[in-house]
Amino acid sequence: MPTIQVLDSHVADLIAAGEVVERPASVAKELMENAIDAGASKVTVEISHGGLTFLRVTDDGKGIPAGELKTAFLRHATSKLRTAYDLEAIGTLGFRGEALAAISAVSRVEVMTRTADAPLGASLSLEGGVPGEIEEAGCPLGTTMVVRDLFYNTPARLKFMKKDSAEGAAVFAVVQRVALSHPEVSVKFIRDGKQELLTPGDGALQSAVYAVLGRELALGFREVKSGGDGIKVTGFVSQPACCRASRNWQFFFVNGRQVKSRLLMAALEQAYQNQKMVGKFPACVLHVEVKLSQVDVNVHPAKTEVKFGSEREVFNAVYHAVLSVLEGDRSHPQATFSPARPKQTPGQTTMLGLSAQTYRQLTVADVATPRFTPKPRPTWTPPPAAAPRPSVPKKAPYVESGVENLVEKVDNSVHPVENLVDKVDKIPQETLLNSKKLEKHAQVIPSEPQPQPIPEPVATPEPKDEPVEKPVHMPEPEIEAEPVPEVEPWRLAGEVLNTYIIVEQGDKILLIDKHAAHERMNFDRMKAQGHQAMAQTLLSPAICRLAPEEQAVLLSNLSLLEEFGFQVDDFGGGALAVREAPDYLDVEDIPDTLSQLAQKLLTTGHADPAAARDELLHTMACKAAIKGGWKTSPQELERVAQAVMDGSVKYCPHGRPVAIELTRKELEKQFKRA
Repeated sequence: MPTIQVLDSHVADLIAAGEVVERPASVAKELMENAIDAGASKVTVEISHGGLTFLRVTDDGKGIPAGELKTAFLRHATSKLRTAYDLEAIGTLGFRGEALAAISAVSRVEVMTRTADAPLGASLSLEGGVPGEIEEAGCPLGTTMVVRDLFYNTPARLKFMKKDSAEGAAVFAVVQRVALSHPEVSVKFIRDGKQELLTPGDGALQSAVYAVLGRELALGFREVKSGGDGIKVTGFVSQPACCRASRNWQFFFVNGRQVKSRLLMAALEQAYQNQKMVGKFPACVLHVEVKLSQVDVNVHPAKTEVKFGSEREVFNAVYHAVLSVLEGDRSHPQATFSPARPKQTPGQTTMLGLSAQTYRQLTVADVATPRFTPKPRPTWTPPPAAAPRPSVPKKAPYVESGVENLVEKVDNSVHPVENLVDKVDKIPQETLLNSKKLEKHAQVIPSEPQPQPIPEPVATPEPKDEPVEKPVHMPEPEIEAEPVPEVEPWRLAGEVLNTYIIVEQGDKILLIDKHAAHERMNFDRMKAQGHQAMAQTLLSPAICRLAPEEQAVLLSNLSLLEEFGFQVDDFGGGALAVREAPDYLDVEDIPDTLSQLAQKLLTTGHADPAAARDELLHTMACKAAIKGGWKTSPQELERVAQAVMDGSVKYCPHGRPVAIELTRKELEKQFKRA
């Protein structure tokens, strides 16, 4: 028996199909591209069970002649190429003639089609690549492809498929990209009988962006228009303040073809350098048009990678097109609505001096007597003019500089609330924390002076007339506390660059990364809570639009999200409705936090649940931590410094040190004094 043999045609078809058809999303992509090449103005994609059991693509293109229907399913049969010269200037999305043959080889396919000059349509069924007989059928102009039981004859590939929700999300992502690549085509997507996307198909990219990406992201976009040297760049890019937590919102198209290009991604992000936050990525929908002879699309079987004949020119064109938009925003800043605060008149009580968040969360009772212990919380009522003010313990350094001054400055007049607001306006915003945040940072402010606990004596004291040496023979207590090592006194010297806390201790200086230290404090606290994360019910659900893959992985891990304090529902249209969120998370941070959680789940998988939970806790702790570059109250700085100086915080959750030490000797060496 010879060692080298020619494979059977059926086996060869299965191998070739594995290169083209990886999952249901690959089928949807190939069929939609064929529809667009056929001149369709409307394309509808319907799936069930993630597209594995049922996937249908309907278009109103020019159709396939009945006599060519079987030929269309042969390998390397295409109407888009004739000679080798045509490969040098490919203007269609498909060109190899492998898609239909590959799809039919690993599924059961039904096709119905009719051309404009035919009174009746034609239908054909194929199973495992073997065609049946062509029959006449009544059908509208265009083509309908139905793919059932994908990979039914290749169990090796079928066992690697993900959950139906994940596969359906991948199909949805493909549909979104096709809709953005050709705004002149109306695209509809239906999953399990529910419509999730419909674009108008009016030819305006802005309309497609609004329909696909949602109102919030569309309003944060700036239009890009640039052309010259044979390279045209159009589309939209996000403002630096609207950058996202991942690159899932970057869409690049070259001559109407969706591509993955490191060159285009690098040009985009280079333009945003020094304008966006670290860890954030710009969102974009960019169309690049170049001469067909200057781009090679025959690089990868999926046709998602391209090579440019002049990479430097393409890079510069995209870079300068985006940069000009960003510089235009800086030279002509967008107007923001900020109503002026009216002058208050006697008897007028208003909270306009506070932010919306503080106004929602702050009450007089919260300021005067916040909730810190399970004991019944004393309430504060406006006292008469002669009533004494509540006393504040002196051993509460955080409260003394903020809330204590606030309480003592309240003028006991006819309008105590109004005067309280005036004083609130003058103290740092960070001091005005709600009761839950005060619970984390401050000590109890009792409404009445609290008696100090009296320690029990270890032995009965001797009468005064007894010798002084007598207590030496007193019995020792049963449990003797270990001596606490004395900590060298330290002083909070300040903060530099709104990022690093300066602490002076003896003859050395410590620089503390406030974000890393606070992140570690949050991580330890959340891990200690276990499955008892404190969740707060939102007044109105927060609607978060995520990438399809992110949405799918979150919906398949709802129990894990509940452990972290989230209650999430599928809102439809590619969005999630968040009804409960952790109490330490601001509402505006919820979308980015969920996106980062989804990315962690997508990368870590489910092999080690404990490791996955730690990764998620890292993300949650980071989002809840104070940010570098942001102003922080002295009380918060002191609290973070105290945790570091006590030794309870040494490294951030990722292993980086939170503080560095600089001694007097090292300083003197820098100044040539040593």
